[in-house]
Amino acid sequence: MIDARVVKRLVSHTDTNPFHLDIHLRTAGGITVLFGPSGAGKSLTLNCIAGFVRPDEGRILVADNLLFDGATGVHVPPQRRRCGYIFQEHSLFPHMTVRGNLQFAARASHTGRLNGHRKMQELLEAFELTGLADRRPARLSGGQKQRAALARILMGEPRLLLLDEPARGLDARLRLSFHEVLRKSRDRLDIPVLMVTHDLEECFELADSLCIMDKGRLLQSGTKDQVFLRPSSVDVARLLGIHNIWSAEIAALDPSRNTSRIRVLDQDLEGPYLPGRLIGDRGVLCVRRSETRLAASRSKGSNRLALPLLASNRSTLGMRLEFENDTWVTVSESEYKELDGSQRVYLEIPPTAVYFLGK
Repeated sequence: MIDARVVKRLVSHTDTNPFHLDIHLRTAGGITVLFGPSGAGKSLTLNCIAGFVRPDEGRILVADNLLFDGATGVHVPPQRRRCGYIFQEHSLFPHMTVRGNLQFAARASHTGRLNGHRKMQELLEAFELTGLADRRPARLSGGQKQRAALARILMGEPRLLLLDEPARGLDARLRLSFHEVLRKSRDRLDIPVLMVTHDLEECFELADSLCIMDKGRLLQSGTKDQVFLRPSSVDVARLLGIHNIWSAEIAALDPSRNTSRIRVLDQDLEGPYLPGRLIGDRGVLCVRRSETRLAASRSKGSNRLALPLLASNRSTLGMRLEFENDTWVTVSESEYKELDGSQRVYLEIPPTAVYFLGK
């Protein structure tokens, strides 16, 4: 478990807008992903937890071990925190073989010779490095370097694993391979893992918990499903980039049927009942693009929006259809052909996918 309250101000003589990190991060185990744009403070948060940067205020606890307390002056140095940290550059010693890197980690953590040898063999086999043990990093591929770096970290028996965009620069096949290794390591060690990424697909693939950050603030945290399905604000929904977002107004509420009617783009959509809301309340409607379907025509009683089609472009996932108000969806080419050149498209939205955020 991690419980980190971190305040850090970064000021330079040339910076007219100093950066201010102020977050309270709690994790309960598994893989927690810090997601957000560049400059959000994600890597700075990792560096404060690892001890490379000393916060101005706050308190950092990892598995009930106090690593930093601004009020009492406690600041455990990095080498005593037992935080395994994998940077984007892999951090292998270039003059040592894979085996030599693991042996160094064993000595640094004071692992006994017999236990260290046994553990090293287990890690070499688990990460498919046995045949590469006598190679230096220069003779390894990107994926092999990542596996070797993770194996070296685990030799030190860390109480926490920190990963700063560990799969950056790897091709799709190697990324999937590394993700599988990381999942196995999580199950093997039973220690918290804190990872920084800009890649939303990586969040889907790995995260047990998700923390959305921007401009030094923690905007939302929770399980992956909680954050993806129910963003807490328009800012979070926009950062995730998986929703179409429209200005909206509540037109009707029916608690007996557990339904609502929401006016958006001068049209009405049915959604779930909104407890605590009133008719006439304004806000935004968030609908995940993955929940949106094309319909050839409008049928009576259907939950559909009629929109003029502005552009269509091929993508790796199919055809991307673009509409006004920064609205777009991706459909298969066969679905696109069924439109038969129509410039007016109906988007079908299940009532369960309708998510209203009040102002």
